[in-house]
Amino acid sequence: MIACVAAVLVLVGIALDTKVVKHGSAEDVQEQGFSPEKYGAETFPKIQHSVEQRAVNAKMLLSALKADSQQATEKYGVGTPMAVFPVTFSGVVGEGKKGIYSVQVNDMPASFQLRLQTGPVVTGTDLRDATGEIQFGDFKNQIEYQNAGSALNQAMKQAVLDKVDGETLSGKTVKVTGVFRLLNPDSWLVTPVRMEIQ
Repeated sequence: MIACVAAVLVLVGIALDTKVVKHGSAEDVQEQGFSPEKYGAETFPKIQHSVEQRAVNAKMLLSALKADSQQATEKYGVGTPMAVFPVTFSGVVGEGKKGIYSVQVNDMPASFQLRLQTGPVVTGTDLRDATGEIQFGDFKNQIEYQNAGSALNQAMKQAVLDKVDGETLSGKTVKVTGVFRLLNPDSWLVTPVRMEIQ
């Protein structure tokens, strides 16, 4: 008799402790954990729009950085140190190696070097950090934060670079809007958010 009562109490306890989660609800997504693919697909278009709205002409941006780097960073950059800048330019694609191409932009100093990432491997977290709105605290841990950056690079590749034939890119004129992290004012590595071959 006592064993039957104990069994009933255990079953009641289990029932009270059980949470019903509807498939597809916010709780369901949270229970399943962070999905980099879903995050990248949902978030990249917002970053793309933000970068396009704020992009600065490359010649103007370089002049501003040369004149007063701190003031230019405050006006156009996002984050410190090593701010990320939105930029737009047109130029002729030069030689490439491992998906990184030099681009010759008119009226830029001879000492200036602009390079463009086209994949298949896109590195860095410039897209993740381009708006200043994505913070470490938005994620459960460092792994998710890093995965968010990789997911955005992947989403950008699918939206922008999958249409680009890297084998025939050299010699063509491109119009690019993208972002770069300021490591060296005379050498920019741009990650595109939009690219048109003209």
